Amino acid sequence: MRLTTRSEYALLALIYLARYDSSEFITVDTIAKAQDIPRAYLEQILRALKQARLVTSTKGQHGGFRLARGADEITIAEIIRLFDGALAPTLSVSEYFYEVTPIQKETKILDIFQDIRDYVAKKLEEATIADVI
Repeated sequence: MRLTTRSEYALLALIYLARYDSSEFITVDTIAKAQDIPRAYLEQILRALKQARLVTSTKGQHGGFRLARGADEITIAEIIRLFDGALAPTLSVSEYFYEVTPIQKETKILDIFQDIRDYVAKKLEEATIADVI
């Protein structure tokens, strides 16, 4: 598993939103400046987060974004899977993104990769946005 900047920026945006009153909407510009994220890139990320029902938005003078759920209900694993796919080191051991890969011919190495997947998944599924603010 390797995080892309999309995952990293999504996590930064969610962490920023989690630090504010859940009734406030925060503008894209405010988040972009505070977390040093290119505005256009952040807009794309926020659209994906909205489609995944992780944030809500409103338009107008007091418009912006806020979390759709509590920060303690949004896991790090959920964000990484949304933007980067599998948490597993190879897709042949992934629970959610399984695909046949050449390495699966060797079952002993697959066992190691499954152990890695299980450890990483457990850590990231237990960690929430609330844990990192």
